[in-house]
Amino acid sequence: MIYRFSIISNEVEDFIREIKIDSDATFFDLQEAILAACQYGNKQITSFFTCSDRWEKEQEILMEDLGYGRADEDIYLMKDTRLSELLEDEKQRMVFIFDPLEERMFLIELTEIIFGKTQSNAVCSRQHGLPPQQYIEISEPIPPTPTKKAEDLQEDFYGSDDFDNEEFDPEGFEISEGNPYS
Repeated sequence: MIYRFSIISNEVEDFIREIKIDSDATFFDLQEAILAACQYGNKQITSFFTCSDRWEKEQEILMEDLGYGRADEDIYLMKDTRLSELLEDEKQRMVFIFDPLEERMFLIELTEIIFGKTQSNAVCSRQHGLPPQQYIEISEPIPPTPTKKAEDLQEDFYGSDDFDNEEFDPEGFEISEGNPYS
């Protein structure tokens, strides 16, 4: 079987890529095809998430096991997980996190399953628009804001002279005796 994926960006409106890849390929193979189609480097730790119809993240497919998963969870690694293991139906959705520090991603949908055919290499079958930048560049550090001197803060910091002690209602607070945690 061949899977055809449509890939869009939530950052760039006219960006689309379509990738055709064999269903027996791994998520790592799909990642490599996406990176190549966008002319991105492959030095970043990336991951996939299968998603619900409402784009809610479900199962994560990791590039590497970073050792922070729970013992009762299955860990799926890109190089060890075939696409057909987690994707079975047309219209299934995923996200591909290509910049984990900023949580930047592509939205992916399995738009077609072609039965009775195989394909040895992934192919970018449609390309439109420029992809978002792979990394967000910070041009200059943001200068710190000047701090106020202590004497400038007194009225703002400690409150205004308009505070009326009569407005304070001690009965509005519950005071318990003994252990405050019981």
